[in-house]
Amino acid sequence: MTVSNARAFAIVAFTLSTLLPAPHVGAQQYPTKPIRIIVPLAPGGGNDTVARLVGQKLSDALGQPVIVENRPGGGGVIASEIVARSAPDGYTLYLVSTSFTAAPALQSKLPFDTLRDFAPITRLSTVPGALTVHASMPVKSVRQLLALAKARPGEVTYGSAGIGSGSHFAGELFKIASGVNILHVPYKGSALVTNALLSGEVMVGFGNPISALPHVQSGRLRILGVTSARRWPLLPQFATVAESGVPGYEQLIWNGISVVAGTPQPIVARIHAELARAIAAPDIVSQLSKNGSQPRIEKPEEFAAFLRNEIARWQRVVQSSDIRQN
Repeated sequence: MTVSNARAFAIVAFTLSTLLPAPHVGAQQYPTKPIRIIVPLAPGGGNDTVARLVGQKLSDALGQPVIVENRPGGGGVIASEIVARSAPDGYTLYLVSTSFTAAPALQSKLPFDTLRDFAPITRLSTVPGALTVHASMPVKSVRQLLALAKARPGEVTYGSAGIGSGSHFAGELFKIASGVNILHVPYKGSALVTNALLSGEVMVGFGNPISALPHVQSGRLRILGVTSARRWPLLPQFATVAESGVPGYEQLIWNGISVVAGTPQPIVARIHAELARAIAAPDIVSQLSKNGSQPRIEKPEEFAAFLRNEIARWQRVVQSSDIRQN
């Protein structure tokens, strides 16, 4: 090879090296800038708290700020669309929950595909709901509530945090599993449901048991059962709805993290590893337990399978109950 040919070959090789990125270089350097966690709810709720707890741990581990960005509205659709349109680079994380899996059943024309456009990473925490009634209700067990609802079809009311919320589906599942006709009253958030229960505006709720406990202890509310399949380790004093008259009944409140589809697998693996460490940290476990929650880490493929099953489950519930999004 002549000197001129060698020089030409070197120039071509250098040019190609600048055009062809080294494999996984982005994953090796990740992260190099702040990360955001999109939360489809207003600040202050349980899911927002989990996002902020793990966000601080991620920031400490990754050496970059992790910013929680609340984008409520549209039953979670606004937040989902933001994430679906984000760059697949691991800098936009999405805190998903029941509303994410309910959206396809409730809204026929979504601006994204819930299964195709997102890459699940892991669930983070779970907590059962609590079938709660006002203390003035003449019932002290699930069986007595069923008897009352059957004697007064359509007159017993239950409140939820909104159409498509976990508490809404907990109530609809209860209706389907037990065969009773109770009337749904939607509110704009769980705090308003608690207030409605306390005032007697509604008779039944399916909210977080920890939120109800102070009112149970003061004698204003009564928990008839928790919505987990088995007694919850953090609340063993309460029987389950399933063992109290509605066999097979289960509905957990959960949350998890997804990213946009196309995010490189090494980045997904890095985020998963750091989330697993974060959610298992003793201080985080302690904070979760104060809310009645337990950490839950899954492989991405396990979380993906869970989401597919939940989407199919809510489609069946919506069709059976004729639920319509307002």
